[in-house]
Amino acid sequence: MHVLAPRWQAARVRDIADEAESGGDEVGVGPHPLPWPDDPRLDPELLAHGDRRNVVDRYRYWTVDAVVADLDARRHDFHVAIENWKHDLNIGTVVRTANAFLAAEVHIVGNRRWNRRGAMVTDRYQHLRHHATVEDLVAWARAEGLPLVGIDNLPGSVPLETAELPRRCVLVFGQEGPGLSAAVHEACDLVCSIAMFGSTRSVNAGVAAGIAMHAWVRRHALGLS
Repeated sequence: MHVLAPRWQAARVRDIADEAESGGDEVGVGPHPLPWPDDPRLDPELLAHGDRRNVVDRYRYWTVDAVVADLDARRHDFHVAIENWKHDLNIGTVVRTANAFLAAEVHIVGNRRWNRRGAMVTDRYQHLRHHATVEDLVAWARAEGLPLVGIDNLPGSVPLETAELPRRCVLVFGQEGPGLSAAVHEACDLVCSIAMFGSTRSVNAGVAAGIAMHAWVRRHALGLS
């Protein structure tokens, strides 16, 4: 297993342009008026040219390193794992949502390459870890003392709406279509289902991930039942 290198190590100018495009031209602020604030967290290039990144106002003009350091100081105790055997387009959405809910890490299981378009550049701020096999993920989680909580509408699953999600855990999602693989299902300490009321038998992995992460946030970050 290997930690994936942050993408923001690429050329600085290209990075700013890419993120501005992802957030839209109306997002953000223009060049900072002189004199510039004396703050080591601020990026001179952003101060000079403006900050159109898709970040909350708190982080305007901050360097990526400074933003990540601030997030690291308050990340939540849950991790997210997503199986990637067929380059599922949902993975980018899962990463973006994990960033929004301040997950500790996102674990990509299977293929190292994944479609980053749906992440909207949030992978620069979200820690990612790759596991080549399910066994690698399971071994890592066991070593860290983290239970695996699968999210899938499978026989015997516990309703997510009433389940007691552990504070420290890995929320695990399968591929679009087949859902959790048999190997992951067998390794899970708990499997939760999402209540649905329409004609479809499932929702896509990106939606399921958002629902499950919000359930964790309601219980452990907001203290709601």
